[in-house]
Amino acid sequence: SLGEAELNAAREAAGNLLEIAAPVMDRVFRSVDGAGCCVLLTNAEGVILDRRGTAADENTFRKWGLWPGADWSEEAEGTNGIGTCLVEERAVTIHREQHFFTRNTAMSCMDAPIFDHNGRLLAALDVSSCRDDHTEAMAALIGALVADAARRIEADYFRSVFADARILVAPQQGAGEPSLFAVDRDDLVVGATRAARKAYGLTDATFASPRPADDLFATQRSGDLASAERAAIRRAIASTGGNAAAAARQLGISRATLYRRMKRLGAE
Repeated sequence: SLGEAELNAAREAAGNLLEIAAPVMDRVFRSVDGAGCCVLLTNAEGVILDRRGTAADENTFRKWGLWPGADWSEEAEGTNGIGTCLVEERAVTIHREQHFFTRNTAMSCMDAPIFDHNGRLLAALDVSSCRDDHTEAMAALIGALVADAARRIEADYFRSVFADARILVAPQQGAGEPSLFAVDRDDLVVGATRAARKAYGLTDATFASPRPADDLFATQRSGDLASAERAAIRRAIASTGGNAAAAARQLGISRATLYRRMKRLGAE
């Protein structure tokens, strides 16, 4: 477990992640606080940075080590929700006896990873239960809630990094998370979430020399992206009462670029 100074340093190293995650953690906690659960946010190393919990359960969770500063990496605790989620980089549920250490078999843990704006592992969101009547079916429901919340934090984090860019959201593929792209004022694609990188075959090299959105998307799954872009343009035009100049400003592009894209997408 980290000391106060080390924990503060770990929190500072997380940048604005804690601030971005806070309202999402609050919403998750309101959904699970009656089920003997706490909500935790860790860094990529498995150290708990923040938590939500009820006073009635504090002693139990503190005794178990589900408390800020505790290290829940697999190296420290064996198979567990936080550590296994971070190692496998996917959502996991570790129910009671599935934990490696006997001391952890009284809890059920539902976790999902959070990736940064470069698609690299950033954190894990965890909901842990101290109830002995917590069923696997209930764990599955909470697990879905955690996964959705982690995707929300990831999207909000991405938007904060590219606050000056236009964010293009491609349609969701099956049950996967939505793909987000950041496009700057010069119509260059300057960023993409992990889901977008995986779905459209993008790498760090793609963004080392940013390409125009039209050029990049023309070689990718253009149907999905065209639909998303067409919808964004139509929303901007509708919200500005048909004023093309105002719509272009809202989208962060020039009026000439707007007209060119409207023609290409059939959004005239």
